Amino acid sequence: MKQEETKQKSIIQKLDLDGYITQFKQFFAREKSVVMQGDINQHFRYIKALSSVEFPPPKEVKNLDRELSLIKKQAVLGLEEIYAFVTMISYFNRLKSQTFQEPISSWLHSIEIPDEILEIIDYFTAEGQINPERDPELYSLEKSIRQNKVDIKETLYKLTHSAKLREYLVDTQVHFNGGEETLLVKGGFNNVLKATVVSRSSGGHFYIIPQSIGHLKEKESALLSRKEEVIYRYCKEISAKFTKWERFLAFINKEYDRFDHYQARVQFARSKEYEFILPSRSKRIKLEEFAHPAIEDPVPVSIDMDKQVMLITGVNAGGKTMLLKSLLSAVYMAKYLLPFRCNVAKSEVGHFKSIEAVIDDPQSVKNDISTFAGRMQEFAKLFTKENAIVGVDEIELGTDSDEAASLFRVLLDELRKKGITFIVTTHHKRLASLMASDDQVELIAALYDEEKRLPTYTFLQGSIGKSYAFETAERYGVPERIVARAKEVYGEDKEKLNELIERSTALEREMREKIRKVDDELAAIQKKQQYLENQELKLQESHRKAIATLENRYNAATKRAQEALKAKESTEGRRLLTEAHKYKSFTPKETPTEEKEPLKEGDKIKYRSHKGVLLSIRGKEATIEVDGLKMRVPLKELKKRGEEPKVKVPQKSKKATVAVEKSKASVSVKLLGMYADEALDTVDKFLSDAMVNNLNEVQIIHGTGGGVLSKMVTEYLKKHPKIKNFYRMPGNLGITIVEL
Repeated sequence: MKQEETKQKSIIQKLDLDGYITQFKQFFAREKSVVMQGDINQHFRYIKALSSVEFPPPKEVKNLDRELSLIKKQAVLGLEEIYAFVTMISYFNRLKSQTFQEPISSWLHSIEIPDEILEIIDYFTAEGQINPERDPELYSLEKSIRQNKVDIKETLYKLTHSAKLREYLVDTQVHFNGGEETLLVKGGFNNVLKATVVSRSSGGHFYIIPQSIGHLKEKESALLSRKEEVIYRYCKEISAKFTKWERFLAFINKEYDRFDHYQARVQFARSKEYEFILPSRSKRIKLEEFAHPAIEDPVPVSIDMDKQVMLITGVNAGGKTMLLKSLLSAVYMAKYLLPFRCNVAKSEVGHFKSIEAVIDDPQSVKNDISTFAGRMQEFAKLFTKENAIVGVDEIELGTDSDEAASLFRVLLDELRKKGITFIVTTHHKRLASLMASDDQVELIAALYDEEKRLPTYTFLQGSIGKSYAFETAERYGVPERIVARAKEVYGEDKEKLNELIERSTALEREMREKIRKVDDELAAIQKKQQYLENQELKLQESHRKAIATLENRYNAATKRAQEALKAKESTEGRRLLTEAHKYKSFTPKETPTEEKEPLKEGDKIKYRSHKGVLLSIRGKEATIEVDGLKMRVPLKELKKRGEEPKVKVPQKSKKATVAVEKSKASVSVKLLGMYADEALDTVDKFLSDAMVNNLNEVQIIHGTGGGVLSKMVTEYLKKHPKIKNFYRMPGNLGITIVEL
């Protein structure tokens, strides 16, 4: 266990996560490791469920492993130790009374607290003391102790205001010294007052206890001793019950730690606005807008590592090491379900059995070991690892670059066979060139701004980066003439190689920038296309409403014409009919429609602003189901959802003619078996005929069934201007009586 804790501390320090972990541990109710044992998928579900609700934070409780061991040995626990268990039990009892989502709810309700243990909770006050209200003897002792303290204060008050002692008092305050009430006096006080000296102040004065309160102090001591006896009796009684329920207490202690792990992560994430990522089964590490918690004002990192080796090259002090630490930190935090800042929707972190960081210089005078030898020791240990992720900073450290390039190429190849993933930073162009052709090697270049002559702390995938050693030297104050001389010594051929690398990187960046702009333009076009489609739908709906308004006007004009003819007002009737024909003849030209894929039964369709399913097709009409209601509608008004319409040649509109003739009206109409639109048309025509024929009362037979037709008829009659009254025929016969 200690070895594991030491390893945890080491990796935390190497990844610069020590400050982050310290902040996180402040949310624990008691000190523990950040590692959670058990199924990580189950832990993740509990954390997500807890994140969606508010809950009271747990109280601080010390580690109780020692106390559990004492309970096994039937020892008597102290009051403070007993109250620590009571605190945990009370907290779970409180949680059980709250509402949580699954699986938290089932887990909490599965914790059954024995009645005998629940009774012990009532023994205590909120301050952790035995409640005197439940014990007459304890109540009497508490009352006597309080009264004795009052007597002591009153006696001391009288002394501080007595004339004979006034000139010896330093002040009139009662001072607590060693837990005792004392007076602070000057030398010579013993001439006027008998007292016991407790101690001396830094000013040479004396803290004294007057003999006049000595008997009160003795009384207080006796009362406190009797109180301790009573409390010990309770501790003995409760400890005996704890021994009986030792296994339950061990269980509740473990569950308290478990909930503490969950709540600490949730509260920490809320305080920092961090997110959780559940490690995936793959070995991919994809980070979007990731920020290492140790950096105060970070440049967000977006990187995608889906290969077994990532080789990071590029400018000095350009963030290569921090990128390595960021990738390993993301793996570490995801592995232990610790929250961090990133775009969760676009990020993915793989699961690894262990995390290794070969970062520090292992050179040691004490162990007589060189840098390179230390590195070799660390690499040798990796041959015992499997399914690990290893970060190696400046892999070439401590030896000849050409020899190291060949050696590390072989080492990385062999260790990859054991399922080990590597993140490597290097300035070795030879090592980069040796590994560049490998399909499982991802090249990453740290970028440099030539104009500003500063690193950008951003990265380019698929490229080898230049080190910019000379530029970095100038930036940190090395004289230009020395840098120029160094470039001469370095050689023109190698400098040309650097220029080629730099030019390649620049072209890669330019190409990716163009791709990004094209993607942005495409997104803008798609957004505009969606806007135009929405506008088209709005215009179609407006067109439909305009036609409906004209049809309503036509129907109203027809009714007035029929009423005029009924009254034998032939001139007025002809005028109204002429007006009606004007409305009916006003049929706007059809807008260009689009060719659609032939509809078939079962297709998901759109009718006006409604979505539904096509049930059947009969001629030019179709039966559809919208929101549970079957309707018969014109086939041409249906549109298959998700299909792009094509342009169709516009057709000439047909003029409708209207013939009004007097018909014999019926006193009832049956709507049974009709669809919504068909039923409404039938009711409208039926009522018009009834009014033309001066009928005072009619019946609409809609049946009982599911009540759809009856509701539709009721809504229609409420809005009809010529209806005096309507009501349902008694007996649930499915008939509505309408008074005209």
